[in-house]
Amino acid sequence: MSLRHNSTEKESTMMGGEKVDARDPEARLGEVKHDLHRGLKARHITMIAIGGAIGTGLIIGTGKALAQAGPAAVLISYTIVGFLVYLVMCALGEMAAWLPLGSGFTGYASRFCDPSLGFALGWTYWFKYIIVTPNQLTAASLVIQYWIDRDRVNPGVWITVFLLTILFINYFGIRLFGEIEFWLSSFKVITIVALILLSLILALGGGPDHDRKGFRYWKEPGAFKPYIATGDTGRFLALWSTFVTATFAYLGTELVGVTVGEAQNPRRTIPRAIRLTFYRIVIFYVFSVFLLGMIVPYDSPDLAFSTKASSGANASPFVVAIKLSGIKYLPDILNACILVFVFSASNSDLYIASRTIYGLALEGNAPKFLARTDSRGVPVYALGLSALFSLLAYMNVSSDSKKVFSYFVNLTTIFGILTWISILVTHIWFVRARRAQGITNAMMPYTAPLGMGGSIGALSGCILIAIFKNFYVFHPDPETYGKWDYENFVTGYIGIPLYLGLIFGHKWHTKSKGIAPLECDLFLGKDKIDREEQQFLEEQAAMGPGTGARRFYNTWISWLF
Repeated sequence: MSLRHNSTEKESTMMGGEKVDARDPEARLGEVKHDLHRGLKARHITMIAIGGAIGTGLIIGTGKALAQAGPAAVLISYTIVGFLVYLVMCALGEMAAWLPLGSGFTGYASRFCDPSLGFALGWTYWFKYIIVTPNQLTAASLVIQYWIDRDRVNPGVWITVFLLTILFINYFGIRLFGEIEFWLSSFKVITIVALILLSLILALGGGPDHDRKGFRYWKEPGAFKPYIATGDTGRFLALWSTFVTATFAYLGTELVGVTVGEAQNPRRTIPRAIRLTFYRIVIFYVFSVFLLGMIVPYDSPDLAFSTKASSGANASPFVVAIKLSGIKYLPDILNACILVFVFSASNSDLYIASRTIYGLALEGNAPKFLARTDSRGVPVYALGLSALFSLLAYMNVSSDSKKVFSYFVNLTTIFGILTWISILVTHIWFVRARRAQGITNAMMPYTAPLGMGGSIGALSGCILIAIFKNFYVFHPDPETYGKWDYENFVTGYIGIPLYLGLIFGHKWHTKSKGIAPLECDLFLGKDKIDREEQQFLEEQAAMGPGTGARRFYNTWISWLF
């Protein structure tokens, strides 16, 4: 397996009169301190994985899809996209378990596939999160308006409070961030489980109205609501139109791939988090939208109103179900829960943005000062730069700017799909490389259940969604935009030429080429990871089995988290 250094000649640079491997951050960054601390424990990683998969897209966004297409269309699209996401996570897990890199999946793309792909992936992923973070801060201020009108307290006050809070959490180290996100994610899990149980009770007639709904709404008004056309064509277009909402709901699931550089014993914790992703998708997404379609008809006037609400409890289809069943006071409680959802999302989004630009600097694709860390292992300059873009949230202090900013949000979906596509392409190249270099499945800490074939299938599905997700912009609407919706067309698709431009622009500038299977370096830095893993296992063994409470947690509770 000496093939790993076949291409070192062209991937070397001169530093201090000596040739060094340009792929090695230690050599490239020189005296710049760039070490992240592995402060995320197993429970942090797994709960962050859950938290990344449960957001406002699920608890709020499903209402729009249900009103537009009907319960069967929503169930089908969430199931299909959920399966694609699971395959993406399995592909990411295989690479992360073999070599946990601080640069995350951008590092895998640069190292296993093509440096230009890693460059484009890193920058588009950073673009996504510097847009999402201020949007989440805005959403938090809008949620508070459910209780306190904007005329009484300017939304900018709430934006400032939340921004300073998440900055504090991210600045004071990974342990604080991990602990807070663990409890916030735990609260999110409890909330969504409670909503699922409530939905099941309402469907079975356990609400104040004692109305056993069952599949009544699947028959009348129906399982599908035709969209644009009539008949089977309208039902198909209705189904396809919900893929955008389903994709947006799942965005962020890949967050666990960014945490690998700060995870303790990542070879165990990362695969564990990936394996449980399948069950979380089935329970939290598929089962919840299935029940929602049983208790809320797609033609409900309340549901039509909820899709126009900007945020907060009024925007959630679960609140519509609560109102239809006659339950009092729960909307206020659910609004508080949504506030926690949004705060957790803004906190983790800033974390991802800072680690992504840190990873780019680590790979030599951003100024190297952004890879500098302080004594706590926090990439302070990367965090500061990412936080500056959070100031975009103040655009929403003026209601006139909301429409403009909503177009920014439209960009996040395409950036998210392009991220999944890049991860899948990288995994395909990774499997080809390890097979060419004689690394069998038995030698891997974790392998994707469906292997390279699963990644090829998921890649085809993601490309299909990316191309046709905004098909409706070409449908004439004389009352709003006329012959075609050019504004949503631009914001819905501009990510694709930007992504391709970054790839080919980087290739033109650096003259880089794709990495051949036999030239792919699968080992640089692996010995350091092996030593860290061995040291961690020895420390855990020295601690012993622990108390009875700890043994009970490890045996019966930890599998869930």
